[in-house]
Amino acid sequence: MGTTAERLLVTDSAVSADLRVVVLAGGLSYERDVSLRSGRRVLDALRAVGMEAELRDADVALLPALAVDPPDAVVIALHGATGEDGSLRGVLDLCDIPYVGCDARASRVAWDKPSAKAVLREAGIPTPDWVALPHDRFSELGAVAVLDRIVDRLGLPLMVKPAQGGSGLGGAVVRDATALPAAMVGCFAYDSTALVERYVPGMDVAVSVVDLGNGPQALPPVEIVPRNGVYDYAARYTAGRTTWHAPARLDPEVAATVADVALAAHTALGLRDLSRVDVIVDAAGQPHVLEVNVSPGMTETSLLPLAVQAAGLDFGRLLGTLVVRAAARLATS
Repeated sequence: MGTTAERLLVTDSAVSADLRVVVLAGGLSYERDVSLRSGRRVLDALRAVGMEAELRDADVALLPALAVDPPDAVVIALHGATGEDGSLRGVLDLCDIPYVGCDARASRVAWDKPSAKAVLREAGIPTPDWVALPHDRFSELGAVAVLDRIVDRLGLPLMVKPAQGGSGLGGAVVRDATALPAAMVGCFAYDSTALVERYVPGMDVAVSVVDLGNGPQALPPVEIVPRNGVYDYAARYTAGRTTWHAPARLDPEVAATVADVALAAHTALGLRDLSRVDVIVDAAGQPHVLEVNVSPGMTETSLLPLAVQAAGLDFGRLLGTLVVRAAARLATS
């Protein structure tokens, strides 16, 4: 089989094309600051391999600028709804501007966690049992009665998080039923629908999937060990709050199963180019897919760059290859 780097070899010629790239970062979501950090890192990596790249925000000046001087391809480093709900990708499709990543339809499905989990469940991919609860139904049906029924059905502990969102914002682990109302209130501060799922104890693992021309391949899994036990916003982006192991400390057989499940999730959701599949590996070595991110973070503490490094690949050359492939899609369409 060879090493991951050998299987996913990125040649120098793959990124030598004279292409102009726009990196989109910022936006108006709760994750704006993280997005800007991702965008700057992507920009530096593309420039390091000789590509002409510029950073732009997703604001009112974007579309006029793209119309006047359309780039050969776009890299979406926007997190939150702007970069992941499919709307921006749909607008780029209208403008005939190719971009790295999945299309608008697949992005919409993956962005909505309950919808994505339904697709995964239908495909036979393990994901924790869940219920999605809009704030209006929560109020209309009576909070106490609804929460009692959730605990009866799913048990404790529970994981509460926004149905649409990222970076751990609005998420909470609930180990006691008395803490569930506060967790719901905190979740509704970030989204009008809460996803409540059965909490699966185990190892937090992120599997990045990339397709450099030979079909989707799983990069080495990254194990996440947050100091306080919860991989929340602070743990993700504050130095010293989390330890990462790349590759994850998994038995080879379990690691192979985790990779297969991640690839199956990527395929079932109709994704392309790259994704990050977040998984819990329980004590029996069984992976459970929590969610799939179509615009993974690219900061210095983000999981996809850690996986790229563990695979022995160059981050800039990998991104450059994805840019070339994106640009080629328009040429052949």
